[in-house]
Amino acid sequence: MPKMKTNKAAAKRFSKTGTGKIKKARTNHRHLLTSKNRKIKRHQRPKAYLATGDAGLVSRLIPYK
Repeated sequence: MPKMKTNKAAAKRFSKTGTGKIKKARTNHRHLLTSKNRKIKRHQRPKAYLATGDAGLVSRLIPYK
């Protein structure tokens, strides 16, 4: 059976943890940060995890990551 290809767009956005959860960055924390208040930026800082239903779909896109 041949190797599966990794979806490069998904590989840049998501990563797997040691327990198999899918980690993602939060939105609204890339640019134009001077106009956003401190509370919004602080709450966007920690990484988030995908829901289990979505994690199954994404884990197929990044099989070796």
